Amino acid sequence: MPKKQREEPSAVVGKEEVASMLEELSVMLEILGANPFRCRAYANAARILDGLSGDLGEMVRTGELLELKGIGKGIFEDIASALETGSFPLYDETSDKIPDGLMEMLRIPGFGPKKVKAVYDKLGIETIDGLEKAAREDELSGLLGFGAKTQQKIIDGIENLRKYQDRFLISTAEKQADEIRRELEGHPDVKRLLVAGSLRRRKETIGDIDILVTAKNSDNIMEAFTTLPRVRSVVAKGSTKSSIVYGPGINVDLRVVKDSEFAFASHYFTGSKEHNTEIRGRAKKLGYRLNEYGLFKGEKSAKCQDEAALFERLGLQYIPPELREATGEVEAAERGELPALIEESDITGVFHCHTNDSDGKSTLQEMVAGAQALGHKYFGLGDHSQAAAYARGLTPDRVEKQRKEVQALNKKLENFVVFFGIESDILTDGSLDYKDDVLATFDYVVASVHSNFGLSEAAQTDRIIKAIENPYTTMLGHPTGRLLLTREAYKVDLRAVIDAAADNDVIIEINAHPQRLDLDWRYIKYARDKGVLFSISPDAHHTSDFDYTRFGVGIARKGWLSKEHVINTMPVAKIRKVLNRRKKS
Repeated sequence: MPKKQREEPSAVVGKEEVASMLEELSVMLEILGANPFRCRAYANAARILDGLSGDLGEMVRTGELLELKGIGKGIFEDIASALETGSFPLYDETSDKIPDGLMEMLRIPGFGPKKVKAVYDKLGIETIDGLEKAAREDELSGLLGFGAKTQQKIIDGIENLRKYQDRFLISTAEKQADEIRRELEGHPDVKRLLVAGSLRRRKETIGDIDILVTAKNSDNIMEAFTTLPRVRSVVAKGSTKSSIVYGPGINVDLRVVKDSEFAFASHYFTGSKEHNTEIRGRAKKLGYRLNEYGLFKGEKSAKCQDEAALFERLGLQYIPPELREATGEVEAAERGELPALIEESDITGVFHCHTNDSDGKSTLQEMVAGAQALGHKYFGLGDHSQAAAYARGLTPDRVEKQRKEVQALNKKLENFVVFFGIESDILTDGSLDYKDDVLATFDYVVASVHSNFGLSEAAQTDRIIKAIENPYTTMLGHPTGRLLLTREAYKVDLRAVIDAAADNDVIIEINAHPQRLDLDWRYIKYARDKGVLFSISPDAHHTSDFDYTRFGVGIARKGWLSKEHVINTMPVAKIRKVLNRRKKS
């Protein structure tokens, strides 16, 4: 019997926005003390949408979405309503009951719905300012679960929020830029379009978005730009430049330039300022004057169709945007010694991935299938170790059970390998989280710090170096522990850590999760020159998280890495040799 088809919903919002609304509703319901099962149902539905690869509108229209486990009739109707109207009744009703400030409080690290509910119910606090005042005046310590340390963490978290309030993760900024780009590229007057600025340079956090276009009629483009569906406000509107506040509150500038100026403008507005200063200085030595409008000798500008032609005019190799940070790229380009940077297409598989055996959201089989669908040749399992009780870390018995599951799966798989690994906590004394007989069962071990971030620099450095020296450590995970825009890196002598990794043949991870992007790109070239190998790891907790790998590739490119410096560009046989080399030592 054919399924009943709904009318095609209009594209008011997309899958990501609907998933975000479901997740937000789950949190709001929890704050209001709703039935926990109902809260979890909406949270689960949000995760299901995050993992969908198909078109959500089509799945609603055909009723296919209703067949997925976790999507009941009520939630299905909510999703359909959101797609058609931009919202749904329960979300609107619940939002009206929640002061705006409560949702802002959730941005404080470690301050979840239960704590928000406690300070709201018991103390009537409904703003971040009110929460900070209460924490500084020791008004929270009387609440269950709120001690002196919790109060200080709240104060520190609020200070970090304010410090970074005008910046966005690259993943957030990229999503907004892609939305705008898709809208403008379809405009009949647009000839060329480029997303420039720090986003093009793949910086880990973004202050604003710069977009350049060449167009037949600039006024038409500016009208289209300033009336985009998710524009929150128009800051300025002109015939060559307009500025808007878009989506989550990010500032976006659009400039319309002449086609003859596009190469110069794209270089100038990509930056960085320091790189541009060096390039202008080189142009001056060659008898030119360079700005965003052209490369001039006298009043006449040289013709350059693109940036490659501009660099050629200046006697330089083409400098990829990621390298334009004034870290030696101009000198290397003059000598013709810029590296062939790693590409996303070079990645052959991923390591350090979690399943629902610890704190992941997908099963091992689902994660493997997701990796295969991407064309990967292997999947590196890396659930949490036993010390991470908050993440359902694996006890030795569960490790053995998982090992047997991996062995059985590998016997069934063709032309694909599951590497059996673990993300082992580095304990405070620098030891790993299992005894040697358990550690010896893994194909690889990612050693990571997840606790006691407040140690002195010397103590933290000694702790990590001791873990690196452990013969079972294969990789060092997220070396600084930072969470971008929320938590600073712990104090550590990174050069000493890198030196130890080089001496002990330990791989250093570039954790590709957009909130980490750790190792920091500023240290990667130093580690590369020391002979360290890297792993670009998505730290995936769901099949959809494999997409994070591309952010790690961007950081690797900023660190001057070629494919030969990254273990997960290698074929399986070579990876086995690299992993076993460390174990044999």
